[in-house]
Amino acid sequence: MITHDITKTNQAVRQLIEKIENPRHRFLLIAYDRHRNLEMAGRYEEIFAPDMMAQAPVYHLRANEINVRLEGQEAVKGLYRMWAETNQSIFYTENEQLAVADNFVASVTIGYQQVSGQSLLTNRVLSYLPGFLSKRILKRALAAKTFKADESAMYLYKNVYQMIWPYDDRGRLMGEDVWEPDPDKAEITKLDPADMLTTQEAGRLLAPLIKPLPSFDEMVLGNAAARRAS
Repeated sequence: MITHDITKTNQAVRQLIEKIENPRHRFLLIAYDRHRNLEMAGRYEEIFAPDMMAQAPVYHLRANEINVRLEGQEAVKGLYRMWAETNQSIFYTENEQLAVADNFVASVTIGYQQVSGQSLLTNRVLSYLPGFLSKRILKRALAAKTFKADESAMYLYKNVYQMIWPYDDRGRLMGEDVWEPDPDKAEITKLDPADMLTTQEAGRLLAPLIKPLPSFDEMVLGNAAARRAS
């Protein structure tokens, strides 16, 4: 039985929000937290609100010799839609470390993604998945664990991830840069059906944590004007 709790996935983000005083940095972290919760809850359409996402986001998902680039809202939305519809939008974290600057949020974490056996075995989804799921790397990881993926089963894919999320001057996400430094260290564990979380269940669990995004003008520009006045 797994002990992961999807309501704790963003725990490090929420803890940093409580410590940060800079209003712009705080806004970026709130947007980052909201985005990740919406993604896991399957409410991906809300991620593309004009105050959250830039018009032309670019996602880079890199691992080993793989370099996957998704450009534009429709391409990115296709990724989120596929994950939500196949219960692959479930993520967990351990020991996440975060940093925030004026135009990006950075994260290093041990991450887990719930992945279907069918996704592991078919070419159809590889162009939408991080590079670590390339056939060559996947076969090596599976061979090391001496089991074969079952198309009807669900798995947890575990490894260390490094991420940088850039934001524009109004705090809108411009893309994601995600690396898996050591694909060969990945661990793939078959899930007991009782431990598999559906996107619908994740949405129910995360709903209390998904708050409206504050007004950028009020939170960031308003605070800046107040500081100048003082």
